[in-house]
Amino acid sequence: TNIGSILASVNPYKPIPGLYSEDAIELYRQHRLGELPPHIFATANECYCCLWKRHDSQCVLISGESGAGKTESTKLLLKFLSAMSQTSLGAPVSEKSTHVEEAILES
Repeated sequence: TNIGSILASVNPYKPIPGLYSEDAIELYRQHRLGELPPHIFATANECYCCLWKRHDSQCVLISGESGAGKTESTKLLLKFLSAMSQTSLGAPVSEKSTHVEEAILES
């Protein structure tokens, strides 16, 4: 759920098909925070928009207990931001991939 710009999420401890797909990235890329159901991509999109459109510095705090999914949440956030930076170059998400993107996601 969203609490303002705060996303509270629960680790389902199982994969949910399509939840973090390229289609989900594209969907959340096209909408502002609060227009679609709560999702980490909505939070990432808000950060991206504030960074580039308003020129405001951004910080994302990911907190939780051991096993809560902090590392996976970080990977998903970086996946979205990476995809956004690639689409800003004018190509569809599926056609763009760089060594920098791969290095960030692997870290």
